[in-house]
Amino acid sequence: MKEYKVDNLTIIWQPEKCTHAGVCSATLPNVYFPKERPWIRPENATVEELKNQINLCPSGALSFRED
Repeated sequence: MKEYKVDNLTIIWQPEKCTHAGVCSATLPNVYFPKERPWIRPENATVEELKNQINLCPSGALSFRED
């Protein structure tokens, strides 16, 4: 599990659950860069945009917690 923080939001990525559907990078291409490290750059979107996109993750590999 990996965590990425921005403002009061922590994005949680569980790679073992990821099915690589590409919904994340298709929805927010300025945030998700699958071929780069770090591959999630949450500072490139608002907290609301991130939460909305994470809720679309079909595998549940992406989730969030509000700190």
